[in-house]
Amino acid sequence: MDFTRSQELLAEARELIPGASQTFSKNPNQFVGGVSPVFLQSGHGAHVTDVDGNEFIDYPMALGPIILGHDYPAVTEAIVAQVRQGMAFSLPHPLEVDVARTLVELIPCAEMVRFGKNGSDVTSAAVRVSRAFTGRDIVAAGGYHGWQDWYIGTTTRNLGVPGAVAELTKRFTYNDIASLEAVFAANPGNVACVIMEPVGVIEPKPGFLEAVRELCTREGAVLVFDEVITGFRVSLGGAQEHFGVTPDLACFGKALGNGMPVAAIVGRRDIMAYFEEIFFSFTFGGEAASLAAAKATLEVMRTEPVIEHLWRVGRRLKDGYNEIAAQYCVDGLTKCIGLPPRTVITFVDENGEESLVFKSLFQQECIKRGILFFGGHNVCYTLSDEDVDRTLAVYAEAMEVFARAVEEGTCDALLEGPCVEPVFRRA
Repeated sequence: MDFTRSQELLAEARELIPGASQTFSKNPNQFVGGVSPVFLQSGHGAHVTDVDGNEFIDYPMALGPIILGHDYPAVTEAIVAQVRQGMAFSLPHPLEVDVARTLVELIPCAEMVRFGKNGSDVTSAAVRVSRAFTGRDIVAAGGYHGWQDWYIGTTTRNLGVPGAVAELTKRFTYNDIASLEAVFAANPGNVACVIMEPVGVIEPKPGFLEAVRELCTREGAVLVFDEVITGFRVSLGGAQEHFGVTPDLACFGKALGNGMPVAAIVGRRDIMAYFEEIFFSFTFGGEAASLAAAKATLEVMRTEPVIEHLWRVGRRLKDGYNEIAAQYCVDGLTKCIGLPPRTVITFVDENGEESLVFKSLFQQECIKRGILFFGGHNVCYTLSDEDVDRTLAVYAEAMEVFARAVEEGTCDALLEGPCVEPVFRRA
């Protein structure tokens, strides 16, 4: 494949844009340098085309928002129609009521709704409204929750975050209720909320989510499910519906608009009422084209077997990958894990440590063969069985290269460009 135009644009971008990208996970350093696309031009269904004309089956799916497929007709038509009527108005638009009503109908915890533009908007709103509702300061966090100071200050990407702010957020370990109990014990009467992803790539142990729910109720803390990733993917009503555990508040984004920038915080009426007092207000909160996309997306998901399809094709990819890894005797080094609608592929070395070299080599070989591999599968409704067949055939070819390289100790030597880098540096 030729990536000449990508490389030309990259050289210019490095002069104009810090990091050459707007998103760390879309940074060129997340792909093997020089032998991967850097700029995508267009997308249709489950396929994308880069600026050099190379076509790929797309598995990042814009990091998860593309739930139906690129340029999905019902959504595209709704966006175009709304743009012609107007996108930003001086008063609220009826779509705000329409989409809010639908979310209340679909999501177990939803009694009222406010909109944002991305996941960080609504997770930060959840923290602020929880603090207002409880009169407490401490946040217990158990997942990835966006770029705002209250959360990112707890990570290795904490430059620019005051220590006093970071100290107000305490991390706990998923599936370890004792670690959360320890946060409450160390901060008696001062935990405002527990915010967590109800499921990531590891499923909850039996009783874990129920124990978190009971603990928050007993301690008077607000339970917030960050469903920015799981919402409208695991189940139409989110992971809370799938697992049968209802939080007080929940945050949705990504798939809500099939690629358009829209997010929502939903929850109990008595807590949501505090949005009339706290400051959560911005010019584009009710931007109509994105709400039109959300309305159209939700309508498709309510009337067509979208969720069933995601589970089915996702399971084919997960099981197929693991069978291929076992066939080449490298299943101890790489696995596909997670619930089928969104899986992650792990690579570890012989010592069980994460191996970015292994991941890079496998990615390189997939991209050569037309699979935009990023280390997992965000499957969409228009991903066909033929796409899955093609993907698994490519995985078999790439796995053969990988397995032979591991056996011969040539993984580094076979890389044709710089290795993939981590988004979060080791502490």
